[in-house]
Amino acid sequence: MDDSPGTAHAALAAPARRALLRALRDSDRPLDLRELAAATGAHPNTVRFHLAALTEAGLVEGRSEASGARGRPRMRYRPATAPAALGTGYELLAAALAAGWDRADPDPVAAAERAGRATAARLVRPREPDADAAGLAPLVGLFAELGFDPDAPRGPDAGPTEIRLHACPFHAVAAAHPEVVCTLHLGLLRGALDRLGIAATAPELRPFVEPGVCVARIVPIPDQAGDET
Repeated sequence: MDDSPGTAHAALAAPARRALLRALRDSDRPLDLRELAAATGAHPNTVRFHLAALTEAGLVEGRSEASGARGRPRMRYRPATAPAALGTGYELLAAALAAGWDRADPDPVAAAERAGRATAARLVRPREPDADAAGLAPLVGLFAELGFDPDAPRGPDAGPTEIRLHACPFHAVAAAHPEVVCTLHLGLLRGALDRLGIAATAPELRPFVEPGVCVARIVPIPDQAGDET
């Protein structure tokens, strides 16, 4: 195997090789040449060429499978690293921190919500008293900028409102440590509402209500300032 710097990066520069590695990671077992060709829509000769580059870079492992029949043993391929190792450097760091936090803090759930609120305090400007009312638009904008792919709020202004979040920037970490990551996001939601001056009854964040979808549920408290007694 060529261990020179940049070999793996060069191997992954081709979209076809990234597609092959993704197909291998999405499978729960090693795949052979024909299966990979079917999964990626590439010609088997093209798959063979790219597999050689991925194997040379140390990204894929190939093992021969004795079938008992005559002829060359069939090769099956799998990723050289476990699927749990996937992710950006930030995701890996977040996973390590979440795992340590989960074990070390006597109350990781409370600590995670506090951290989320502290993050909201850094990211959200308090709404000025004379600012035009913008409803939940600033909150939706915050989640959009953070990569959650939110829908527009669903529900009447005076009643329960739901915001569907179609992406989680730390999905893999949240799946492994929901008490930490999802509660941190709940703290972010609640802290942002506080900063925006939106009073709500126990805002909720319901993780993974559907595959890849979380829901923020907000029940605004009606403003009683203008009511007559």
